[in-house]
Formats: sequence, C-alpha cells, structure tokens
Amino acid sequence: MTQRTSGQGPEGAVATDIFWWRRDIRPGVTAAFTAVAAGNLAFHVGSDDDAVRRHRASLAAAVGTERVQYMEQVHGAEAVWAEESGDAPVADALLSAGVPVAVMVADCVPILLAGHFDDGRPALGAVHAGRVGLAAGVVPAAVEALRRRGAADLEAWLGPSICGRCYEVPAPLRDEVSALAPGTASATSWGTPALDLPAGVERQLAGLGVAVHKEAVGCTLEEARLFSHRRAPGEGRFAGVVWSHG
Repeated sequence: MTQRTSGQGPEGAVATDIFWWRRDIRPGVTAAFTAVAAGNLAFHVGSDDDAVRRHRASLAAAVGTERVQYMEQVHGAEAVWAEESGDAPVADALLSAGVPVAVMVADCVPILLAGHFDDGRPALGAVHAGRVGLAAGVVPAAVEALRRRGAADLEAWLGPSICGRCYEVPAPLRDEVSALAPGTASATSWGTPALDLPAGVERQLAGLGVAVHKEAVGCTLEEARLFSHRRAPGEGRFAGVVWSHG
C-alpha cells in the first residue's frame, strides 16, 4: 500500500491529511483519499457545518481548484454528471470530464474511476458503493454511463473500507446481498457471517473489463487514521477525490 506519512501531499497538502495519493494515475489526473486529520467532510454528520466548509475549502485548495463537487449520497445506483448538476446532486456516482469529483465514506467502498474521451479530456468518476448500492448496481451504472459518453480505457482505484474480516452481518443478510452481488459472502476473523464489499466491487469491475488498483485499500474499522461508522458512529466522513491537473 502506498501511504503518505511525511512530506507533502497533492499540491502541498500536509501528508497527515492524506491517507493515500498518487499523481498521474493517468496523464494529468491525480487521485487521493483523505485521512481523519483532514477533518469531517460531510454536512450530514455532526453539527458543525462551518467546520465542514473549512475542511472542504482546505481540500479544494490542496487540489488546486475553487471547489470540489460532492453529491448527496443515498445508497442508491444513480449516476450523474458534475457538469450538468447543481451543488450536491442526489446520486451515488458522480462523473465528470475534468471537474474534481468526490465520494464520502466511513466504511463503504469509495471508488475513483479514470479514463479518457476521444477529444483528450479525462473521464472521471467518484462512486459510493455501500452494501445497498453495490447490490443495486451502482458500479455498473457508473461505468456504463461513462462509456455511453465515449469514455475509454477506464481504470478503478479502490479506497479504504471495512474489510470482509470485520463487516459482521446476520446470515440471511449476507446471503441476500451475495445473491445480488456475487463474491461478497465472507466470514469474520472470529467466525461469524460477514460481507466483503471490496471483493464484490472488484468482481463487478472485472466483469465490466475495468482494471482495478488496490494500493489504497485498508480497513476503516481497524485503521485509526480513517473514519469508521461502525467504530465511531457520527464522527465523520473522509473523501476520495479525483481531478485533472492539466
């Protein structure tokens, strides 16, 4: 796993704010996943909206833009285009041809997509794949929406989420989700039924012909540098961000 623990992150962000980042995942495109030190980035968690605004402004400055586009995530399968949406569109996949886009999580799987269009513009996506959204098909919805616009050579970078050894669920729920998202059935490290959401995401992406990169994966429940709803409900959300830097 590539993690930044000292020095500088993207565009000068202090490395403690960033869990993982990489410049030029594709030519002119950078991807990053923030850490707890970057602060809570979600308005629907906690009660300090001013702090969320400051945290988002700091992240935008690190990205080198006035604003990063977020979405109002609802655990669905809707994919929308940042260039055609207002602030915080209701969706679980945010796509763009260069606008910086973000996904917020605290146990769900954040997915960053990158490819290109025929005219040279980057094809970008930020996808929120929780248990419900994964089963509902948010991953293929995002990939297919990008391809309908002509995106080619798509690749995916998976970020940190709760792992299949920690995400305990009742056996009937495991079986229900596994039937809709094959590959997700798992067992905890203590032997009870569980779901492996990253495995399900990877299987869906592979079936769609999308290359998967896992340098940034890690378990949110086990890693104190990341927010986890199961470990600390209501504490915050970190973000995955992908953007074009020219």
